[in-house]
Amino acid sequence: MLTIYHIRITGQQRYLELRLSVQCNITMHEKVMYLADKMDAIVVGAGLAGCASAYLLAKSGLNVMLIERASRPGEKNVSGGLLLSSSLHTLIPNFWEHAPIERVITGFKISLLHRRRSTTIDYREPALSTPPFNGFSVLRSKFDYWLSKQAEEVGVNLIPGIRVDTPILKDGKVVGIHAGDEEIEADVVIAADGVNSKMAIGAGLREDFTPSQVALGVKEVIGLPRDVIEDRFGLVDTEGVAHLFLGSTRGNPGGGFLYTNLDSISLGSVIHLSAFRKNMAKAKDSADYLKTNPLVTRLIQGGQLLEYSAHLVPEAGYRGLSTFYTDGMLVTGDAAGFVLNLGFSFEGMNLAIESGILAAKTVIEAKQRGDFSKASLKRYQKMLEASYVIRNFKTFKNLPDLLTNPRIQTQYPWLINSILSDLYRSRTEARPRLMQMMMCKVLSGISLPHLLVDMLQAVRSI
Repeated sequence: MLTIYHIRITGQQRYLELRLSVQCNITMHEKVMYLADKMDAIVVGAGLAGCASAYLLAKSGLNVMLIERASRPGEKNVSGGLLLSSSLHTLIPNFWEHAPIERVITGFKISLLHRRRSTTIDYREPALSTPPFNGFSVLRSKFDYWLSKQAEEVGVNLIPGIRVDTPILKDGKVVGIHAGDEEIEADVVIAADGVNSKMAIGAGLREDFTPSQVALGVKEVIGLPRDVIEDRFGLVDTEGVAHLFLGSTRGNPGGGFLYTNLDSISLGSVIHLSAFRKNMAKAKDSADYLKTNPLVTRLIQGGQLLEYSAHLVPEAGYRGLSTFYTDGMLVTGDAAGFVLNLGFSFEGMNLAIESGILAAKTVIEAKQRGDFSKASLKRYQKMLEASYVIRNFKTFKNLPDLLTNPRIQTQYPWLINSILSDLYRSRTEARPRLMQMMMCKVLSGISLPHLLVDMLQAVRSI
């Protein structure tokens, strides 16, 4: 039996909700059914996009149900680990004072690997270690759980352990969700259910991504003492480094990553799914191959494997984006394809949070109008296009073509490392002029037509 008393005082988007529970012997099914006819909005997926949406909706006075398939938010969520902080800071000011962040990222590295050789660009900016900060390394299992708790504190009804199958469609309009044998209706649904979004596909907003439009991210969390990490990476206190690798995927489209946590390292690779199907490779092999380079071997030496995970990542770019709204539903985060591989950086968590915020703002406006039609929810598309989310996708719309060029993963890492090898090796004969040596290397490894095509492609992409 469950007795719940609700006291809600609303005024100028502020409210107080007091919940008293007596004799709380209630199943999750009973909780869902109790709340089912009281919801303004249902958010599917308690990742960063879903939690951000639900948080803002509830804080604005709406009744929100946040449904998560896992038994605990964060349990199934995987990413490299770099959270760019500006969007979340606008939603929860100074969130870093309470959130389970790992390190403040003040250093960025890019390494070009070729067999046992490596060339690294290392950029450090100590000013990034002061508020409002630029970004943090995070572990999603901890961070997503914390964010879901922030949502609950402002009134979100979190329902974990429930699988949502498809949207409920009536006359072409989304009016709720199918969850097992149950139907739960609401004025609007926000789909934040990840790359394989059953909600977006079920509503006809997009098709399944093809193998060339998604990548498989494989990540290991490797434990190391805090002082070892700080000494090995040249860090002070809670400073951290984000390190990307090119030439680490055996010529397949993708790349490697490393992020320093407080007492662990997040290490992994992201490779297009089509490469695994073509080469019949195993997922774990991609991370293992990265670790064969001496540069990486030394960075993780003495570490203990704490966690292994794999996750599909949308990498279709701007051309892979589809419609993000329909009658009664909006799509956010990975479900909308909002992951951007820039070559020098992976952006996804910030895009998820920003799209979640914009979806919530759209719903709040629609609630005020009492109109959740497609025409009303089109406001979401306009907000996205005005934000950095779609603007960045448009700016780098040609970048996927460049990054999937096999020479980017093979000839060019070889070229850079070979030039530097010739530059620094001792020799008994006279040294050639630098430009002469470089041109000989370039033309010996890359044909002139390919070089011209690649240069043109790079100009168009970046």
